[in-house]
Amino acid sequence: MLARVWLWLGRLLGKVLLIMVIIGLLGWATATAWFAWQHRGPVSTLEQIPPGEAAMTQDVIQTAVRIVDQHRESTRYLRDAHAKAHGCVKAQVQVLPELAQSLRQGVFSEPGKTWQAMIRLSNGNAYPQFDSIRDARGMAIKLLDVSGKQLLDNRQAAHEQDFVMFSHPNFFVSDVAEYRQNVAAQAEGKKVMAFFPGWDPRSWQIRHLFIALATLSPPPDSPTATTYFSVSPYKFGDANAKFRVVPDPDNCPAYTLPKQNHDLPNFLRSALSQQLSTDRVPACFMLQIQRQDANKYMPIEDTSIEWREQDAPFETVARITLPPQDFDDPALNLQCDNLSFNPWFGVEAHRPIGGINRLRKAVYEAISDYRHQRNSE
Repeated sequence: MLARVWLWLGRLLGKVLLIMVIIGLLGWATATAWFAWQHRGPVSTLEQIPPGEAAMTQDVIQTAVRIVDQHRESTRYLRDAHAKAHGCVKAQVQVLPELAQSLRQGVFSEPGKTWQAMIRLSNGNAYPQFDSIRDARGMAIKLLDVSGKQLLDNRQAAHEQDFVMFSHPNFFVSDVAEYRQNVAAQAEGKKVMAFFPGWDPRSWQIRHLFIALATLSPPPDSPTATTYFSVSPYKFGDANAKFRVVPDPDNCPAYTLPKQNHDLPNFLRSALSQQLSTDRVPACFMLQIQRQDANKYMPIEDTSIEWREQDAPFETVARITLPPQDFDDPALNLQCDNLSFNPWFGVEAHRPIGGINRLRKAVYEAISDYRHQRNSE
């Protein structure tokens, strides 16, 4: 009798499990079909500014100031993101000598030209933490002595072009409204509410949560072994494009980095110093662009959407070389901390576009001014 009961329970549980698997597969297929239907081309090539964005931007600035205050160290105010630098290094950015005519835009308009540059490599968190902790990694490039009118009126004497990137191809928010809600929740220590703001399932941002989790990746062995993405779009002459920087070891001397101790708090700085300062071996990257195809789903205003390579391939426009150098000393580190990088530091040919970039313009400027005023007091 007992054996028959157990057999009956086994068959029942098997059927329940099979039903659950079928329901799960149907749910996955339905969600996939719905997402594909909602996210299909064509898309606009123009910016579309929603009502109320200016007010939401002011809310984000106030939250960012609060984060800077919360995370200040005893002697200085830190950035509201990418607070910890692995180092600022000198670099050369050479436009490809054989660059196609259609790619000769802005700072890439002269084939073969070599720009002198500064590059800041960093962790993404708003507070310095051990490099072993899962995090985004950042690369900010500043081309120097760039001619032409700067985008910001108060930067006309700067003559620079910045490209700001981090180590994931898409962002965990779509627009300014979602960013305001997300960053406010995180600033209050309510991380769950960043993606689940209420009881209504329609407000849950599960896809964005998975993007955030993927963004917080284990550390690389070195900042020179990472791919960096602009995430948000920019003008590229008359086109719209995103940028990417990819390691290019084939164009540098062969080099194997000694095994790094990931238990050390600053091992990424040590790895960078090992290659450039101790072993005196340069590091190489390719700077690439991905031009928008408006017939595909490559939106300007939604940074949570990755522009797929099968829809538009990346095209190399320049090569970046980090030459051997000594960069890790107190004076240079202070200079690095005081440098400001902003996608709006540049020329019209590479104007940032889309809501997140419009937000960056206001927030970066406000936070940079706030930090520098406090740090100079």
